[in-house]
Amino acid sequence: MGGTSSATMNLKLHVWRQSGPQSGGEMVTYEARDVSPDMSFLEMLDVVNERLIEAGNEPIAFDHDCREGICGMCGMMINGVAHGPEGGTTTCQLHMRHFEDGDEVWIEPWRSAAFPVVKDLVVDRSAFDRIVSAGGYISVNTGSAPDANEIPVPKVDADQAFDAAACIGCGACVAQCPNGAAQLFTSAKVAHLGVLPQGQPERWQRVMDMVTQMEAEGFGGCSNHYECEAVCPKEISTDFIARMNRDYLKATAKGRKASPGTGQSIGNG
Repeated sequence: MGGTSSATMNLKLHVWRQSGPQSGGEMVTYEARDVSPDMSFLEMLDVVNERLIEAGNEPIAFDHDCREGICGMCGMMINGVAHGPEGGTTTCQLHMRHFEDGDEVWIEPWRSAAFPVVKDLVVDRSAFDRIVSAGGYISVNTGSAPDANEIPVPKVDADQAFDAAACIGCGACVAQCPNGAAQLFTSAKVAHLGVLPQGQPERWQRVMDMVTQMEAEGFGGCSNHYECEAVCPKEISTDFIARMNRDYLKATAKGRKASPGTGQSIGNG
């Protein structure tokens, strides 16, 4: 797929419109005319919105921030695929050259009961924040920063921690999973601390608290479809899920219990 011509394109967009969390929604059709193949997908939506505003209509609401593939804000389903047809790519990095003139494009918000729709393509992903708050940190006394080489870290561990830390929390893994599972996100947040020496003192409590919070948020269970890995824009491996599961079983065997207050959800669905 993907056109290479510099000529502009005309597309038909079917966009999910929903005025609020408690409102019903529907697909609404728009014409996206004179679209440059060099535009990003979000720039194309910007142009559509400018024309809607000029016509006195409500623009399409969608999340965005850095537009550099770093912040994880711009998630949406494009033709049934989280972030669209290009692997290892966020929506803001997806260019219109990957579509053809005359294409029909279906655009929806993330599909997950744990990510309730706020408006149109915007969803509430605060469940992710609560999972991180449950244990995605290292408790240390404040003071001056230690020397960089004070705690030796093997390169294989440093590389693995960096791979896990690449997660931008966009939610594509949840949206694409047929079960709406959040194991890939949670395991990445558990692992990027758990493989480092600094993360070892709280390793077992961390995994217990974060998994407990994940389950309380209403995400589904992982059944190894691997759809999460397929659409992750940072190509995070499902190997981290296996590691998290092993750590959780070990924490259980050690008699660890979730910390008081962990496992509470504000229930925004």
